[in-house]
Amino acid sequence: MKLCNIGHSFDYEMEKLIRLFLPFEKIKVLHTEETDTKYAFCEVKQSDDDIIAHVKLSLENGEAEFSAVVDKKIPDTKKETQHELGRQLFYCFEKITGYRPDWGILTGVRPAKLFSRYCKDFGNEYAEEFFKNKFLVSEHKLDLCKKAVAGEESIVKLSKDNSFSLYLSVPFCPTRCSYCSFVSHSVEKAQDIIPKYVELLCKELETTAQIAKRLQLRLETVYMGGGTPTTLSAEQLNRVLGTVNRCFDISTVREFTVEAGRPDTIDADKLLAIKQNGVTRISINPQTMNDSVLSAIGRRHTARDTIDAFNLAREIGFDNINMDLIAGLPTDTFDSFKNTLDEILRLDPESVTVHSLSMKRASTLNTSGQHSEIGEGAEASKMVNFARDILTRNGILPYYMYRQSKTVGNLENVGYAKSGFEGLYNVYIMDETHTILACGASAVTKLKDNSQKNIKRIFNFKYPYEYISGFEEQLSRKTEIGEFYDKYFKRD
Repeated sequence: MKLCNIGHSFDYEMEKLIRLFLPFEKIKVLHTEETDTKYAFCEVKQSDDDIIAHVKLSLENGEAEFSAVVDKKIPDTKKETQHELGRQLFYCFEKITGYRPDWGILTGVRPAKLFSRYCKDFGNEYAEEFFKNKFLVSEHKLDLCKKAVAGEESIVKLSKDNSFSLYLSVPFCPTRCSYCSFVSHSVEKAQDIIPKYVELLCKELETTAQIAKRLQLRLETVYMGGGTPTTLSAEQLNRVLGTVNRCFDISTVREFTVEAGRPDTIDADKLLAIKQNGVTRISINPQTMNDSVLSAIGRRHTARDTIDAFNLAREIGFDNINMDLIAGLPTDTFDSFKNTLDEILRLDPESVTVHSLSMKRASTLNTSGQHSEIGEGAEASKMVNFARDILTRNGILPYYMYRQSKTVGNLENVGYAKSGFEGLYNVYIMDETHTILACGASAVTKLKDNSQKNIKRIFNFKYPYEYISGFEEQLSRKTEIGEFYDKYFKRD
């Protein structure tokens, strides 16, 4: 469609708002008025006293037109004009489609963090009114925001000035799920390089531990993710996790997580290797408990496999298990999603993370055109709202939240947990609470100083074969960690 922006520079913001309703639309941005069967005309006109935000929207199924006045005397007129123009465009879409996204015109990935900042700067009442009346956020999402803020802040307080977390990347999977855009390789294609990858990952861990020790950093959480870490053999898992235990001071670790991931990669030997290396939390991620949906997204396991893997983990002694679900998957319906929640609650995990389907550019679903728009967004919204209601009723409460781009329905990802089982690393990485030292292909080290004003990223090579071939160059980048701390942190 054509996006005609006249009298303002809000190209990016208006395009983002269109994608709330039409996430995969090809948009041509113009600065002249060119009407067509499908266009959005967004104009800002100025007079001596006022600014007029005017929008006209034309879609295949109708037209709508709204305007509003912005007082030039108010503070930050430019920002208010942008918001007002966005609201008028939102109203136009709502009138034509009958669909009102619960997050209103709010498009950022961290709504809870934004709400927290508004509360600290202007007070709770102002923040709530601003979210409802300016961002058009629903009462349901506002309440979720407040609960997520409370959960996140209690976890952030645990961090100290010299705290850090450790992330290990294992970018291999049994197969690639159709919704996935992560850098991961199927085991069949990567089998030959995995032993070398494990060897070098251990070497990088050793070097990173030496740096952390020299800088007197305090390790708070360890997270092994992917990909699917349990594509490694029990012996390989033991080697990597053993390196963490041998090289790092884990006496201060509050949480040690391994993303066990897909049930078809889990067996007793691997779980024993994980357990014996001091891991305190694992995640078993079915995404759905409906076999037809699993088939549609390219997974080779069944719901029964998930149940068996979960029960096996319990038998081996894991008492802190998370399960990941996705709302809005292809062929999933509200009724089948309810069935998934029923099955998960019968298993009784300590925490559940409910993701909303994010149609990333590189995912198979997106590149194949098998994507959803307004109707699917409304259905996914029912799913995530139901998940929150039923999990909360069962004592599994929201404690952190974030969003991703191109999410169906502009919806959120929420971590729910029983009291005392919140996933600390999840909050630390999203909040940017403290430094994350990251090892492995596609891992990104994120350095943060204690003034909370300086963040530096150090990128590892993206693909496993690059990680292996350029390992020495990559290892040399670790010197930047010490340089950062020497610059921003005072030493005794």
